[in-house]
Amino acid sequence: MTIIPGWFPRRTPLLADNKSPWGSGGGSGSDGNGGGGDDKAGGPRNPWTQPPAGRPRGTPGPSALDEFLKRARGNGGGSGGFGGGGRPRIPGAPSAGQLWGIGVAIILAGWIVLTSIHSIGPQERGVVTFLGRYSGTLEPGIGFTLPAPFADVAKVDVAAINTDNFPDTNADDPASETDKLMLTEDQNIVDLDYSVRWQISNPQDFAFQIADPKETLRATAQSAMRAAVATATLDEAIGNGRGAIEAKVQIAMQEILDRYNSGIRIQGVAIRGAQAPAQVADAFKEVSAAQQKAQSDISQARGYAQQTLAKAQGEAAAFDVIYAQYKVAPEVTRRRMYYETMEKVLAKSDKTVVESPGVNSYLPLPGQARRAPDAAAVVAPQAQGGGQ
Repeated sequence: MTIIPGWFPRRTPLLADNKSPWGSGGGSGSDGNGGGGDDKAGGPRNPWTQPPAGRPRGTPGPSALDEFLKRARGNGGGSGGFGGGGRPRIPGAPSAGQLWGIGVAIILAGWIVLTSIHSIGPQERGVVTFLGRYSGTLEPGIGFTLPAPFADVAKVDVAAINTDNFPDTNADDPASETDKLMLTEDQNIVDLDYSVRWQISNPQDFAFQIADPKETLRATAQSAMRAAVATATLDEAIGNGRGAIEAKVQIAMQEILDRYNSGIRIQGVAIRGAQAPAQVADAFKEVSAAQQKAQSDISQARGYAQQTLAKAQGEAAAFDVIYAQYKVAPEVTRRRMYYETMEKVLAKSDKTVVESPGVNSYLPLPGQARRAPDAAAVVAPQAQGGGQ
């Protein structure tokens, strides 16, 4: 309670002297600021209603406070107060227009870097187009072009070996199964499964010369295979003639694709399966079995012929050797041949050798022993007849 009396004495002189910056509030000002300006009695003016420098008093216009807020927002933007949506500007900071320019410059620089620098792998080539027209090919490494959309680069793998199967196992079209039925030279139908291996040899031609290179390749393979099968018999198509058919198809495909400037190199053609149609498959299995048996018999006959011929050639060579010895010593050779022949003949028969009369030498006569009972049987009836 002792503070209030001490404060009022100090406040009273201030109010009495009208030294408050807002005036005494004793009347309405002439500028309509609610007691803030000079009245007709000559009271103190509101310091915030001072006109800017260079404008006389009493001239209508924004006050000094409005000018301050405009400078804080920057170049007088907004409607003259915080209610207009503006915010005070930090001294030294870039303006909104400058920030937008920096952002656009960063985006532009990134776009140029990403679309102008290209990394090409060792197995790749980069086909460059300028406004849709071919302009060059980038080799492996780092390549530079104009930014998109002025220049575009299409990477093509030139090292990969691609394989197309016929018929296409991934296709759901039932017509793909009938594409493998082909007519042979002997008016038979063969069911073929084959594959084609190919590689990109010229990226420029592969990208620009043909609208759909893969479909063109498949059509060329089918045409070349049908033409090759039409010159072969059924036995050749399902037997040992596959190699010749594969070579013909590869050569024919390469010639056609080279005329098209397709940029494709055929690496090889392989027939994976060749059989008769399902309707006559059993009959063709029997025919195949008979052919295999015929081949087996032919192989056995050839083997026997070779063995007989080799034996005859060996005997002829031995006779030539003997004849050469006979020419040197005919009598000795003749006698030796006689002895050798007699040894072979007598070795297979029973024999008794008597050297001289009156000499009873020991002779191993196994055959004679076997014939002894027969001789006794013959002698006994003769003896009985003599006795009678």
